This record gives sequence, structure tokens and C-alpha cells, in this order.
Amino acid sequence: MATPRPKPKKYQRKLAMRKPCVHGEPGLDLRPYQILLRPLVTEKGTHQSTRYNAYAFQVANVATKTQIKTAVEELFNVRVEAVRTLNRKGKKRRFQQSMGQLPSWKKAIVTLHAEDKIEFF
Repeated sequence: MATPRPKPKKYQRKLAMRKPCVHGEPGLDLRPYQILLRPLVTEKGTHQSTRYNAYAFQVANVATKTQIKTAVEELFNVRVEAVRTLNRKGKKRRFQQSMGQLPSWKKAIVTLHAEDKIEFF
């Protein structure tokens, strides 16, 4: 059996200089006002808020459920029971002669404790 071909000196130096990869904490460190972008005040949303005590927000695309929960609790001083998220795909729109697409966004539906409420108006 033949011995493997030796690696070039330049390649050996690069391998020797390489440092091990050190990973930090996963995700981004966002402030509460960077996570919650705006409340979604729609007909369906007002129905959910009056009947099920659930409020809809547009949130940052990189935000997780736990980050959304802490942001709502900090900004509105309420107790959050559940958070549901969904990614909305951007709609196709026509710009002059060409077709374009609006940006995709993330929606969060936050269910509050029965005694808590959020007043937007």
C-alpha cells in the first residue's frame, strides 16, 4: 500500500494557525421595544381581545416566544399565559411594469391572565 502524498508547507502553516471556534450565546440580545414593533389593531384582533383576552403584535423576525413574553410583561405590566407565533409571507405587489414582493413579517398572539388587560386607546 502506498503512503499518502505529503501536504504542502503553506497548507500545514494554515492548519497550525487555525484557532478553535468558540460559540457565544444563541440569538440576539434585543430590547423589549425592539421585539414588539407594533400592535395589530384589526377587527379579528379586537374580537380576540374582548372574547379570549388575546392580543396580536407584529414582532421582530428573530424574536423567540420567551423574548416576546418577557417584552410584553415589561412594557405593559401584565402576566402572559401563552404566546403563539406565525411567520407571514410578504404579498406580491406590482411596481410599475415589474412584480415585487413586500417583506415577510412575524406575528405574535399573546394570551394574558384573566385579570389583566391592555388598553391601546
